[in-house]
Amino acid sequence: MKEYSSKPWRPFTANCCSVDDQPVFGNFRRCRPSRSSEFSKDVASLPSFRKLSVSNLSRSSSTRINEDLAQSFGQDLFDFQLSELRAITQNFSINYLLGEGGFGTVHKGYIDDNLRQGLKAQAVAVKLLDIQGLQGHREWLAEVIFLGQLRHPNLVKLIGYCCEDEERLLVYEFMPRGSLENHLFKRISVSLPWGTRLKIAIGAAKGLAFLHGAENPVIYRDFKTSNVLLDSDFTAKLSDFGLAKMGPEGSNTHVTTRVMGTYGYAAPEYVSTGHLTTKSDVYSFGVVLLELLTGRRCVEKSRPKTEQNLVDWTKPYLSSSRRLGYIMDPRLAGQYSVKGVKEMAHLALRCISLQPKDRPRMPFIVETLESLQHYKDMAVSCGQWPISPKSSRNGVPVKVRAENRGGFYRKSSPVTPTRKT
Repeated sequence: MKEYSSKPWRPFTANCCSVDDQPVFGNFRRCRPSRSSEFSKDVASLPSFRKLSVSNLSRSSSTRINEDLAQSFGQDLFDFQLSELRAITQNFSINYLLGEGGFGTVHKGYIDDNLRQGLKAQAVAVKLLDIQGLQGHREWLAEVIFLGQLRHPNLVKLIGYCCEDEERLLVYEFMPRGSLENHLFKRISVSLPWGTRLKIAIGAAKGLAFLHGAENPVIYRDFKTSNVLLDSDFTAKLSDFGLAKMGPEGSNTHVTTRVMGTYGYAAPEYVSTGHLTTKSDVYSFGVVLLELLTGRRCVEKSRPKTEQNLVDWTKPYLSSSRRLGYIMDPRLAGQYSVKGVKEMAHLALRCISLQPKDRPRMPFIVETLESLQHYKDMAVSCGQWPISPKSSRNGVPVKVRAENRGGFYRKSSPVTPTRKT
């Protein structure tokens, strides 16, 4: 949301929000992971950048902006012409449309070897921002400044930008699998296997750990399934840095800012006070873990009142191994590790703690999730998942009787209920 409101995103890639206030992004030579972190091995060495202010640049002409960005980023980012981006997207053809949201549209494009020296032939995603008002322009600047200076295997790669007259565009690496949101919640997609869900969670956690591990931590502020993009191997990469903020410095414990983000994912203390810390991201990560476990969105108004908020609905079940199966995604059909699910649920419960100090740090979360990869105790083979001999559709057995009381599946039920969507 933009202050808890945004145009819905449709359908195949991530949506985006806008920057609210006037962050200043300084010398990123100081913004490097601590020595204890092992999540920065693939980070490219970057030159020293002079300070770039979103506030100042937002008031500059397109010519001045291009000069400042070119001086700061050099060969790390390509400065594209609008005519070039029109050519590679067939004039932003509807046939090349990947998705649409409050920020504008994203189109697929194809770059050949002849477009720019040093730029290899590849598919790209071109985001065309709607900059009516100042917010869209600031979002564009934040994306360029952050992704232009941050490099990590679990962050989407920004290839270049375009600032021409009133047009603002961004060019990213193309992520062929789209967003995690689409795979979890769209009927047209095949259900993600347990192992793939775990791999995605680990990759996204590494991305956040890298951001938080900087000497001056970067707070992502809008972690959600639609902002987790997937490459051909289901490697997760964080996208859309329009809301990202530099963390507190010196003796400060938090950043105070206008509340921005997405309802259902935002940490409660941030919503109530505007105080932002890296633990705010941890809360959002916990919500996404619950979505991976249950196959449900964080907020679903179409469900019974007691089930509409995912955090409130799942909390009583996360600490009980016996009851945990009631809330598991039916499309997994028991094909998940009993121990792995139990430990992920316990981790999610810690992440969504109301007290930020009780939430774990991202490096611990990465280590915990990686330790779950070797478990082979599938629920269906352990007799802890009721399964039907009938054929199934989308991972859910058909022609079965559902015993559903208050939305929770009774353990005594011999069949798998049909998932309500």
